Amino acid sequence: MTVEARRLRILMVLESEFPVARGGGSEIQLRTLGEALRKRGHRVTVLTPRLALGPQATASRHFGLAVGRLAYPRIRVLGGLVMLARMALFLRGHGRRYDAVHVHIAHHLALVCCAVAPTVGLRSVVKVSGWWELGRGLMRPDGGLLARLVRPLWRRVDAWQSVSTRISAALAGLGVAPERVHAIPNAIDLKRFPARDAARPAGTPRTLVFVGRLAPEKDLRNLVRAWSQACGGRSDRRLWLVGTGREMKPLQRLVEKLGCAGNVEFLGHRDDISAVLAQADVGVLPSLMEGLSNTLLEFMASAMPVLASRVSGSEDLVKPGRTGWLHEPGDVSGMVKALRAMDAADDAELAVMGRNARAEVERHAACDRVIDQLLTAYSPDTVVGLKRMEAC
Repeated sequence: MTVEARRLRILMVLESEFPVARGGGSEIQLRTLGEALRKRGHRVTVLTPRLALGPQATASRHFGLAVGRLAYPRIRVLGGLVMLARMALFLRGHGRRYDAVHVHIAHHLALVCCAVAPTVGLRSVVKVSGWWELGRGLMRPDGGLLARLVRPLWRRVDAWQSVSTRISAALAGLGVAPERVHAIPNAIDLKRFPARDAARPAGTPRTLVFVGRLAPEKDLRNLVRAWSQACGGRSDRRLWLVGTGREMKPLQRLVEKLGCAGNVEFLGHRDDISAVLAQADVGVLPSLMEGLSNTLLEFMASAMPVLASRVSGSEDLVKPGRTGWLHEPGDVSGMVKALRAMDAADDAELAVMGRNARAEVERHAACDRVIDQLLTAYSPDTVVGLKRMEAC
């Protein structure tokens, strides 16, 4: 490119607190992207609501990023309206300080940005972070009167970040112009998840691992049912469930009922996820709904094949027979079939699939590649190759 490169000022907007104690998908992505952009010389400011259970400082710095929080009354409905008004006033008063606003979920605050950003010359980038926005949120085609009323605001978005081919197709179905849709996946910091190249120690069971919230949408009860049929009672296979959530007790009772307590382990919340993954052989992600799971990227970066449901994001990266196995969401018999295919593969085959998985995520979601794509979405006339720094 011959256009002069310049450093950008990016406002990133979240509807959740930042930082969070145990991390969520959007929060993890914002930190990853913010740190990488800052290392390249760009300026990033984060704006969030001041939530009751989150940090209470009006302004602070975390991970080198400036964070501002908007207060609002803790009154149902009224509090939400005040928050939207305060967001609009912030953009009206300060929007010209930034080159682009990047909203990390297509929901209420995104609508405010869509309405106000054009009035202050601010470029808007909205990320559809999960299938939830299109299936249950304000963008769903059958969303009723409110969804129809706000639809014109979505047309004001300058650039959409779509994290999967399924989301891109859904945006096209809603009439979004193709040139406004940027197929940019979630980013993975490959340095945090080095590929394991050592063989599993002799006598160690082949280990499958799930990492995430123990929540109904992850469909872990069906995973346990399938596990009991394919691998239950075996000492040479084990399943690790890493995380906490309201499904913990029901899952523990189900494991006991199905006689799988000997090879299903609940590891709880862990801060050393990369170390846990370094001890596992196969990642498991049976979700009923995803956008593009950060956990999926972490599994693959760790050179593990993945056994996953055929949902948004997973279906783009998990290639049956090459990087893992797919089954239909909620299909216990499909899970059993996939587990048995995994079981039949020898360690050498798993190692090859793991290397393929690592290569796939390097091509698709390496942090540096994602930042290059985002810079184009933020400012089409910006050269992505500002003085390259080791961002990720």
